[in-house]
Amino acid sequence: MAFDGLFIHSLLNSVAPALVGGRLSKIYQPFNQDLILTFRKERKNQQLLISANAQYPRFYLTKQVISNPDKAPTFVMVLRKYLEGSVLQSINQVGVDRIINFCFSNRNELGDQVQLDLSVELMGRHSNVILYDQTSGHIIDLLKRINPDENRARILLPKAKYELPPLNPGLNGFELTESDFNQEMADCEPAAFAKKVGGLDRDDRDELTGYLEDDNTYSTFKIFMQQFNKSGAFILKTPNNKRKIFPYLPYHLDLVQESTDSDLNHALDEFYQYQSNRDWVKQKASQVERIIKNEQKKLSKKIIKLNKQLNQAENSEGYRIRGEILNANLRQVKPGMTKISLPNYYDNNQPIEIKLDAALSPARNGQKYFTRYKKLRDSIKHVKQQIDIAQNNLAYFDSIQTAIDNAEPQDIDQITDELISQGYIRRPQKQKRRKKITEHNLNKFKLTSGKTVLVGKNNYQNDWLTLKKANKTDFWFHVKNIPGSHVILQDDHPTDADIAEAAEIAAYFSKAKDSAHVQVDYVQDKRVKKPNGAKPGFVIYTGQNSIEVTPEKDRVLSKRID
Repeated sequence: MAFDGLFIHSLLNSVAPALVGGRLSKIYQPFNQDLILTFRKERKNQQLLISANAQYPRFYLTKQVISNPDKAPTFVMVLRKYLEGSVLQSINQVGVDRIINFCFSNRNELGDQVQLDLSVELMGRHSNVILYDQTSGHIIDLLKRINPDENRARILLPKAKYELPPLNPGLNGFELTESDFNQEMADCEPAAFAKKVGGLDRDDRDELTGYLEDDNTYSTFKIFMQQFNKSGAFILKTPNNKRKIFPYLPYHLDLVQESTDSDLNHALDEFYQYQSNRDWVKQKASQVERIIKNEQKKLSKKIIKLNKQLNQAENSEGYRIRGEILNANLRQVKPGMTKISLPNYYDNNQPIEIKLDAALSPARNGQKYFTRYKKLRDSIKHVKQQIDIAQNNLAYFDSIQTAIDNAEPQDIDQITDELISQGYIRRPQKQKRRKKITEHNLNKFKLTSGKTVLVGKNNYQNDWLTLKKANKTDFWFHVKNIPGSHVILQDDHPTDADIAEAAEIAAYFSKAKDSAHVQVDYVQDKRVKKPNGAKPGFVIYTGQNSIEVTPEKDRVLSKRID
C-alpha cells in the first residue's frame, strides 16, 4: 500500500511519542529530496527521515547511517537558522490527509518566543517540505520552490502566504458516528461507501469493501478503523512478488504474508532500504556514471578502429605483391599513368590492377607499396598492444559500474577517490582525507555452517580485502572473466556446501547477478597476486578450481549480517 492518510495515522502512534518534547539538534540533507532531522530526547538520539521523493514520499524513524554532505543546501541552512535547538511541541496530521505538521517552539534573534511549523506534504510528484511562521502564516522557505506558472492553485515561494493544497478529504472514519454511517450506507453499496472514506488508497478501500460485504454494520467498520491505531507492521507479497507493507493484516486481498514486525518504523526502514539506497546511490554517483559512460563509449569506438587497423595490417600482403609485380614490370609503366593492369604471377598470371601516383617515377611507385607494406607489418605488434590496453581499460570501467550497482551511498566516495587517483576526475582543491578501509566497510555474510564470508564493494575494498585483510589460507572467490567483487571465505578447509554458498554470493555481487549458470573461480588467497602497476581491483591467480552456480537474491541476502 502507499503512504496514505490512515497509514500515516498509524505511523504517528509511534513517531509522536518518540519525538514530541525532544530538541532538534541536527539537520542535514544527504540527497536532493531527503532530509534527516536528529532529535535529542531522554538522553537518546532519534533520526527522522523525511523524503519528498515523487515515487515513494515518506517519513519514519531510521537507524541507517547516512553521511552528511560537505556543503549544505540553502534550505538546510534556513532550517538550521530557524529550527536548530528548538523543541518539538506537537505533530499534527491534517484530518486523514497526507499532510503532517511538525510544530516547533524557538526564540528569534530578539529572544522572543516564536512558533514555527514544518509542514510535510506527501503527495506524489507534488510532495514538499515547507517551513512557515504560525503567527503570520508566511512561508519562510521550502524544499521545492515552485514557479507560479507551474502551480496556479497556490504560491509556493518564500514570503508567500502558506495555504493548504486543494483537498478532497472525504469522510473521517475516526469521527464518523453510527447514525452518520447508517445514513451513508442507506443508499449505496459497500464499494461506493469505501470510496467516500478519506485517507484510503486502493488496497485499503478494497479491504474495507471486503469487511462490509461480510458484515455491513457499524461495528465492523469500527473494527476496520481501529486497526490503524496500532503500531505494528505486516509485509506481504502480491502474486508477481511485489512487496507491500500494511499496519494491519488484510484478509480480502490476494496477498501472501512474508513477515511481521512489532515496530512499524523498523519495518519501514528495512522495507525502503534497498529502493532508497538505489535512489541515493544514483544521485550520488551521477557524476561518476557520466564519466564511466563517456569513457566506455570512447574505448568501444577506439577498439573498433584498432581492430580495423589490425585487420588491414594482417592483410597487407597485397601491398608487397603489388610492389614486387610493379618492380618486375617497370618498363611497362609510362609517365603520367594513374593505374596499370599487370599479370599476377602469384595467381596464375591473372591481371591485377595497381594504382599509381602520376607525380612519381615507376621505381618510386614500387617503393611506395613496399613502404606501406612494411609500415603495416611493423604496426601489428603496437596495434595489438593498444587493443589490449583499451580492452583492459574497458574491463576496468565495467568493474567500476558493477561496484556502483552493488554500492551503498557511503561507498560512492571511495569510488570517486579511485577515479581521482587514476586521473579521470579532477582533484578538488580541498579534498577530504580518505577514510581508512576497515572490515566495517565490507559486506559480511554468515553461511549455513556458521562460517563468515567478506565481500568487497569497490576496487579499493577488493584490494584491501584480498591483499591485506585475508589470511593466506582463506579461500578467495571471483566470477570467471566478468567484473565482480572479491569474496573471501574465512576458512582453510571449506566443505562443498561452503564453497557453493560462497560462490553464489560472489556471483550475486558481479555483473552476472541476474544470470544463470555463472562460473566462479575459487582458490586459496596465497595464490592471488597483484601485478606491478595494475589498476585497483585487478589481480591474477593460478591453480584455481571452478564451480557453476545460479545466484538467487533472497537466498543470498538472507545470509547477510550487520
